[in-house]
Amino acid sequence: MRRSFATLFLAAALLDPAMAASGIDHLEPPFWWTGMQHSGVQLMVHGAGIGKLQPRIDYPGVRIASSTRVANANYLFVDLEIAPGAQPGRFDIVFEGDGASLRHTYELRARAPGSRLRQGFGNADAIYQVMPDRFANGDPSNDSVPGMLEKADRSHPGGRHGGDIAGIISRLDYVAQLGFTQLWPTPLVENDMPGYSYHGYAATDHYRIDPRYGSNEDFVRLSNEAKERGIGLIQDVVLSHIGKNHWWMKDLPTPDWVNFGGRFVPTAHHRVAVQGKYASKADSINFTAGWFGPSMPDLNQTNPLVANYLIQNNIWWIEYAGLSGLRIDTYGYSDGAFLTQYTRRIMDEYPNLNMVGEEWSTQVPVVAHWQRGKVNFDGYTSSLPSLMDFPLVDSMRSALSDPDKGFNEVYQTLALDYLYPQPEKLVLFGSNHDMARMYSAVGEDFDRYRMNLVFLMTMPRIPQFYTGDEILMTSTVKGRDDASYRRDFPGGWAGDKVDAFQGKGLNSRQRAAQELVRKLATWRKGESVIHSGQLMHFGPENNTWVYFRYNENKRIMIAMNDNPKEMVLPTARFQEILKGTASGTDILSGRAIDLTRELRLAPKATLVIELPGA
Repeated sequence: MRRSFATLFLAAALLDPAMAASGIDHLEPPFWWTGMQHSGVQLMVHGAGIGKLQPRIDYPGVRIASSTRVANANYLFVDLEIAPGAQPGRFDIVFEGDGASLRHTYELRARAPGSRLRQGFGNADAIYQVMPDRFANGDPSNDSVPGMLEKADRSHPGGRHGGDIAGIISRLDYVAQLGFTQLWPTPLVENDMPGYSYHGYAATDHYRIDPRYGSNEDFVRLSNEAKERGIGLIQDVVLSHIGKNHWWMKDLPTPDWVNFGGRFVPTAHHRVAVQGKYASKADSINFTAGWFGPSMPDLNQTNPLVANYLIQNNIWWIEYAGLSGLRIDTYGYSDGAFLTQYTRRIMDEYPNLNMVGEEWSTQVPVVAHWQRGKVNFDGYTSSLPSLMDFPLVDSMRSALSDPDKGFNEVYQTLALDYLYPQPEKLVLFGSNHDMARMYSAVGEDFDRYRMNLVFLMTMPRIPQFYTGDEILMTSTVKGRDDASYRRDFPGGWAGDKVDAFQGKGLNSRQRAAQELVRKLATWRKGESVIHSGQLMHFGPENNTWVYFRYNENKRIMIAMNDNPKEMVLPTARFQEILKGTASGTDILSGRAIDLTRELRLAPKATLVIELPGA
């Protein structure tokens, strides 16, 4: 009987280990761990004709529970069952059939001590967000990588500028000295796209750090170096879509791996279509299955193989890099049933971890729908602990960018906190990589900038700060202008005339802003009343606003005056919580504040007053 060339090739692989390795193009996850809460792992194996072969292993405590063949014979999905007593080690997975054999060595690793019960980011933390490509270039040799489509061009606002993991590591002391305890870099996985790949939201390989940022090992080193400085690492992940150059797109596992069969159908962004009583099914399907753009195919998470792949990938990075949490991009654009499964699986594996979803809606009920513990009219359940608080962000930005509005919208938005199961778990921010810079949003008014910063650091939320806001970086305000929001941080590149990391070349106002951020973030670290205390706010009047954070041990009074003149507030109005307190100390200036009969607020003043006693 004559054997095909492919069969002869596979048989020869037994004699040549290098050839054996070449018979499998991808095997993911590349390794796994013993002692995981979920006892199984599903391997995606990709190689020419691999689906026609039968896998077998011989390793104590590990067995093949099942194998799944799909329409594309170049894929095989192998489910391993790992017994509780299985030991870390390496073993061969042998793929056989028609007289041929392929061999791949797989590894089970030991989990780090305490991995399952790791503490995720929380209310005692403050998050510092960076765009790695625009933060610091620590290794110019990887700015352009042979074989990758986009080369570095710092002169191009939408191009790659060369920032990398080495640059972040070299500036970790700066982040720590500012008082931040968590680091959120935008995605670092491979984005081998022909242009605009620096942002990281169009993955082309889920298990590989983009070489222009560094290596997987560099990412682990970043996590470890950050931990040494008391900083946790949050990974930015994308569940809903990939980049069109993802290696899958050259050889899709199944015809329905991406939505609409790989044909571009744009989403209309009708986000309430998956929540409202009256939405059409067509709108709901379009929202979750439609593509973000022609270069970003939308993943079909109703396919259980896709769903499991994404869940395992996120667990793999958490375990591998020792992460303290995830930030989940375009959260609501994913299939709802998948999100229920995804959040449950990850929280089962890491019960103290935190994950924050991006649901870009300014309506409280739309955001609240996704939080863990929310009782929804349609029965939808979630295990997601946290969400980005776009409603509160929008109301404060609106108040400070238009003084005629005053603080009423902020006050009213906060009053809706009862719609969230845990409002204190939300992540509050001033700006991020998708929004106009905070200093520009408030008309480059330093006093309003300070109001927002105090608000950010004293609300019952987890604060997130965008790199560059501490030196008053500016941007356009109207329309969408990503390039202006994402300019390079000065001092991150050799030859920069201004070095904000060292404070060189900054003007007096920039230095004052940097010091204000450092003072507030450092102060906040030690204030349990801010981490977990209650909030009491008093209705805004005449562009002034007063609120208190308090617990059984301490009270903090925050007062804002967004007027060009002094305002005098009778303290009788606040006696419910002041309780006769005659004075306090402003933590920003250190001066004593008389509260006997009135509170005098200078023009555009913001006070953070520490009150004596409980």
